[in-house]
Amino acid sequence: MRPEDLLCPSPRGLYSPAGDFYVDPTRPVERAVITHGHSDHARAGHAHVLATRETLNIMALRMGAGFAGATQAIAYGEAVEINGVKVSAHPAGHVLGSAQIRIEKDGLVIVVSGDYKDAADPTCVPFEPVRCHVFVSEATFGLPVFRHPDAMGETQKLLASVRIFPERTHIVGAYSLGKAQRMMALIRQAGHRAPIYVHGALIAITDYYLSLGMDLGEIVPVKGAPKSAFAGAIVIAPPSSMTDLWARRFADPITCFASGWMRVRARARQRGVELPLVVSDHADWDGLCASIRATGCEELWVTHGAEDALVHWAHTRQLRAKPLHMVGYGEEDEEAALPAAEREG
Repeated sequence: MRPEDLLCPSPRGLYSPAGDFYVDPTRPVERAVITHGHSDHARAGHAHVLATRETLNIMALRMGAGFAGATQAIAYGEAVEINGVKVSAHPAGHVLGSAQIRIEKDGLVIVVSGDYKDAADPTCVPFEPVRCHVFVSEATFGLPVFRHPDAMGETQKLLASVRIFPERTHIVGAYSLGKAQRMMALIRQAGHRAPIYVHGALIAITDYYLSLGMDLGEIVPVKGAPKSAFAGAIVIAPPSSMTDLWARRFADPITCFASGWMRVRARARQRGVELPLVVSDHADWDGLCASIRATGCEELWVTHGAEDALVHWAHTRQLRAKPLHMVGYGEEDEEAALPAAEREG
């Protein structure tokens, strides 16, 4: 069997001709396997969705209970058969519930990574390399310039600024699924015990994390809190809210943004970010290269991001490699992922 008979790119996403299913399809399909809950990978309208229990619950929170005709949960390491193709889920380390999808038929194994990172994250199961013949990788930060610093060191920068400016509010821009909760956990691990205030868009997902027993400390909605509470406080909010009327309620705020893109100072300046925090939920250049090597793959397919650099790197390691030029993946559409009632905060 050729790899293309087991998995190939299509206008709707990665398609398995042998199993007649899609992985992270960009349009409604009959059968979808979803790697994680971000809106550029998880969409509503599919007839049947297979994903981890956490991803299914997150999709329901973000899209409503009827986001799919039918759903099926799969645990890490569990295998199911779809039309004669063996499918299993393995930790991707990206966000809560994120999974790599292992696809096998007639001895051929392809692993679709979705989005992933090999760095430590207290809010999700660590990335697990899966041996395969073909590895399908993202390349969001697929350039050698992207080497992410230690996330705890970046968190300490935030807390140092809080100590230096105890009268000012620190607003931290962070995506509502994964990054926001990771920042809460890192802030707690760094020893900060004061309440963390959050935009309304973060509450439902954060409550779900808390329901799983994660220790994020005291989390308080911004809405309803007195203005006097925000002096010296840390507020976490979706990046889109930091430049709208919502942010004007805070006196003399310091704007922060937690993202791997904060390595690019021009991006920080464009967003008006005073305190860039280089904290990424994607693998950096070294992480991508190490993860690919750990799979033992013979061939690399790159879905999105800086495809050409990673393909060139693979060729220098005698790996067959090609870009797939997939459309529709990248940073999630934060606004599209938020229930309308939560957008005002």
